[in-house]
Amino acid sequence: MTSLAKYTLINRLVVLAALLLAAPVRADDRDIANDLLRDATITFNEFVSDPNMGWFRDNVKDARALVIAPQVLKLGFVFGGSGGNAIVLAKDKQTGEWGYPAFYTAGAVTAGLQIGGELTDIIMMVMTEGGMNALLSSKFQLGADASIAAGPVGTGSQVATVDILQFSRAKGIYGGLTLEGAVIAPRDGLNSAFYGRIVDPVDILIRHTVTNPLADRLRKAVAKATSHPVK
Repeated sequence: MTSLAKYTLINRLVVLAALLLAAPVRADDRDIANDLLRDATITFNEFVSDPNMGWFRDNVKDARALVIAPQVLKLGFVFGGSGGNAIVLAKDKQTGEWGYPAFYTAGAVTAGLQIGGELTDIIMMVMTEGGMNALLSSKFQLGADASIAAGPVGTGSQVATVDILQFSRAKGIYGGLTLEGAVIAPRDGLNSAFYGRIVDPVDILIRHTVTNPLADRLRKAVAKATSHPVK
């Protein structure tokens, strides 16, 4: 394959990844947000009850934020790509209370011989101030702007050096898909639709300027698992 042909192929795959990140063709962004919220709640409860997720269950209380991405799609044929939507919950630094969710996307194109497709549920634990700062930016790349490792990665100082810990489940296979290299960015349309006005992640996750009771089921599930009650 010539250099020009490789360049054209990569460009096409980047476009494909962008399409994976685009909102589904739906009449109402509120429906998309509500469906994602429902799926994120199911995903979180499945992680907590999974006997193979003991480390996650024991240490999720220490996370500063959670990124819950149900059904991340991984496609592969010579070059691989992954993409999906995610919900982010952050814990208030003063009270420990879990706030209301912000909606994000995640996607990447990576080189490598990969054939097939896979759906994977992923939860990322944001552990450090650096990870939180990256999450609140307009977009960031996992592995470049914030360090990421598959959890568990040990205890004590080892964990403290990693910005984000990733846990994944795919048909009983654990840790099979990594999002290192993926670009994480807010889905402004879903955030605005869910809260009824234009908001950004800082408004939602830090300033707590908006609420929506439709998120309370997920918030209570996270609160129960982390022993931090919600109001």
